[in-house]
Amino acid sequence: MNSTAEFTRRDFVRTLAAATAGAAVMPEAFAQAAAPVVSLALVGGAHIHAPGYLEHIKTTPGLKLKSVWDPDEQRAAKRAEICGSQVVKNLDDIWGDRDIAGVIICSETNRHSVLVPAAAAAKKPMFVEKPLGIATADARAMAEAIEKSGVWFTTGYYQRGIGAHRFLKEQIAKGSFGKITRARCSNCHDGALAGIFDGEFRWMADVKQSGGGGFGDLGTHVLDLLMWFFGDLDSVTADIKGVSGKYGADCDESGEAMLRFKNGVTASFAAGWVDVENPVTTLISGTEGHAMIYRGQLFFKSAKVEGADGMRAWKKLPESLPSPLDQFLEAVSGKAGPGAVPAREAAARVGAMETLYRAAREHAWLAPA
Repeated sequence: MNSTAEFTRRDFVRTLAAATAGAAVMPEAFAQAAAPVVSLALVGGAHIHAPGYLEHIKTTPGLKLKSVWDPDEQRAAKRAEICGSQVVKNLDDIWGDRDIAGVIICSETNRHSVLVPAAAAAKKPMFVEKPLGIATADARAMAEAIEKSGVWFTTGYYQRGIGAHRFLKEQIAKGSFGKITRARCSNCHDGALAGIFDGEFRWMADVKQSGGGGFGDLGTHVLDLLMWFFGDLDSVTADIKGVSGKYGADCDESGEAMLRFKNGVTASFAAGWVDVENPVTTLISGTEGHAMIYRGQLFFKSAKVEGADGMRAWKKLPESLPSPLDQFLEAVSGKAGPGAVPAREAAARVGAMETLYRAAREHAWLAPA
């Protein structure tokens, strides 16, 4: 067979002849012939993850990237070439195409405030690359548009789906740490030092388009994780700065944040593009328990959990969820499962991050907007 998604005319005639002759036909052949192809569209291909997402779609049976739109015609053509898709110049050709079951929005972040409500109005399920927006008001308006339309939505917060993180959330809820005295997350790499934002992804270091530099780009992931663990924030502060200076004075590359939660927990996180190592990514400590994720392995101690002595990697973990993109692909294919990030939560992360940048400028503790 030429494809898992469709038969050629010759394949169809051959199968029909075998059936009429009384020969046994493989059941999977009929399943392949009847399997519907889910059509998708890429709305903006600027984000650094967009090429990888398209390669994934290209190799996933039953999916077709039908259309690509981007204001940069060269970039649109480059992205469309990956999956053999058509380039459209008018977004209405995507919004009005009833064949398109969902859209992937990977534009510059400052375009989300226009693209997301338009997708919601067109009733298109959507995966939107994080963060949802730059400004709190815009993010809230997008969340309201998504909720009003009732369309399926998620964004790229993958860390809450990791098995070790799901386990930690369960243990926090069960009280296995006792009174939590400190919590810390770190999400850092050497992207600025390695020059990964020097070429076509230079816009990610332009704060007018991205909303923030290294601290905002990577920090939004661990901010989401900590808010998922501990709930609503009471107040925040931060120290955010440039390091290499290669992207100008306006672009930060590193930062530290402190967060006070309404439940009394105080936590911190680090994020940036100028770290050559980041071995300890998560730490939670309390009066009755301790956990640390070191190089991807969880070490867990709690007198309330049998065998949790903290001396060896803890293996009794729930399965990791599919990536947010895969959750979206499953949803538009009719197999929606757990794990989607609610639009309101995505907007709350934007509000918290905007406040962290303001707190850093004002050298103050501030309540999130």
